[in-house]
Amino acid sequence: MDDHTLILTHAFTCRVTCGEVFEIGAGPLGERRCYTMTGGRIDGDRLSGDLVGPGSDWMVTEPDGLMRMDVRLLLRTDDGALVAIRYFGPAESSDAMRRALAANQPTGFADQAIRTHWLLETGDPRHAWVNRTVFVGKGRVCPAGPETMGFEHRVYRVE
Repeated sequence: MDDHTLILTHAFTCRVTCGEVFEIGAGPLGERRCYTMTGGRIDGDRLSGDLVGPGSDWMVTEPDGLMRMDVRLLLRTDDGALVAIRYFGPAESSDAMRRALAANQPTGFADQAIRTHWLLETGDPRHAWVNRTVFVGKGRVCPAGPETMGFEHRVYRVE
């Protein structure tokens, strides 16, 4: 009998700082907002560095309240490689999450359901392993400073 158990191994933690939010409005898929990502950091055993350049989340909130993230980021690793990052997935808000966002306070990972699938891409041979790795994550509200919205994601390799 084959063992079909998936193993999740922590790959990195990503902290993202949010900037201006653009309210695009109702469209055919739901309410569209664009959250700018102004910085952050990734820290892991095999991958660490700073988020640089443009970044944004083109989030859609569906009529039933389910949010769908579509985030693009750029990582400059501590050894100078550039890694393009895309993560997406559903986010289910909660009263705890709404209170935390209003008060600029952190939540626990269990206080809301933020689940993500991560795609990483680089041309740098030192980090080519990310091109063929499946990553999944969970997120929480984690302010980046006074009056500065932020999020923390724990990201895992699927083995």
